[in-house]
Amino acid sequence: YCDQPAPVTAQQQDRLLRFADIVRSELEAAGVSAALVSRSGLNLKRFEHRYSHAGISLRASEQGPWAVRQLYYACDERRPRLFDQGLPGFVFGGDDPDGGFVSIVLLDADLAAPLERAALDKPRALRLIGATYSANAYPWSLRYQNCNQWLAELLAAGWGGLADGDDLRTRAQGWLRDAGYAPEPVKVPSHAWMFAGAFVPWLRYDDHPEDDRFALRFRTSLPASIEAFVQAQVPQTRRIEMCHRDGRVVVREGWTSLSEDCRAEATDRV
Repeated sequence: YCDQPAPVTAQQQDRLLRFADIVRSELEAAGVSAALVSRSGLNLKRFEHRYSHAGISLRASEQGPWAVRQLYYACDERRPRLFDQGLPGFVFGGDDPDGGFVSIVLLDADLAAPLERAALDKPRALRLIGATYSANAYPWSLRYQNCNQWLAELLAAGWGGLADGDDLRTRAQGWLRDAGYAPEPVKVPSHAWMFAGAFVPWLRYDDHPEDDRFALRFRTSLPASIEAFVQAQVPQTRRIEMCHRDGRVVVREGWTSLSEDCRAEATDRV
């Protein structure tokens, strides 16, 4: 998680920059002012998840069009920070420079406007940051928080019209519960993983219910659960998934996922 990234060759860097530019072009063409964007960062295939990290991409970002406002864990400081990052930097956050995936959930005006106000309201956005980071944070606890949980609570603050205040996170989690947000449980392969996790400073277990720990499962906010929640709220919400591999980019519109080998089907664009 906090290891130094592998060196990127000039060719890999060029392809990632080209991929980021295609992502930007898709956002521009969509005619929206905000979108949820997710990337395949950490390799979570063993947990049957593709996306590990999400944020909100804003046309009106102070850092330039479509920069991504997100929570991240500052390894040197050992604390969470709010960070605005351009699309190239966001794409470069993947763990495989030769291939990767990006998912874009396009927000129509009635969804985008209140969320955009919440994201750009710095005091309110900062108030939603939990004091202690945990990559597998339990979504119904204030003890810890991960990057995707911050985004889920930002959704609640915006769509629920929640005013700033010391108890904002409590009210945001309450709104999410009432609205039906239900993160999919993540299955842990074995007790050995639980044991190993005890030695990783950004993984914590003491906020999770005992029954879940014994059953080797964790409920935590991941991009897939946030996307499913948005789709449940507004079924007509549009989604674009993109991947790059072997010098090609595949673009698919809709909620059916691309294959792991980034293979195009008849209705995809390449």
